[in-house]
Amino acid sequence: MCLAVPARVLEVRGHKARVDFGGTVREVDVSLVDVRPGQYVLVHAGFAIQVLDERAAEEILRAWSEVLEAASGA
Repeated sequence: MCLAVPARVLEVRGHKARVDFGGTVREVDVSLVDVRPGQYVLVHAGFAIQVLDERAAEEILRAWSEVLEAASGA
């Protein structure tokens, strides 16, 4: 199964961007998307594969939070 995680773009430099995964900042490749700081992207295997609007990103992050909460309570 492949998973993609939303992250907020902090800075873009060429084909690389610093993104925030909710407290963890990483560099990812953004050559597949046209993105600006402040936008959200889905990241898979170090690549931003899709730009998300803020509402969609928040919904996905909320769902991930519920999954992690359920898994920690099992």
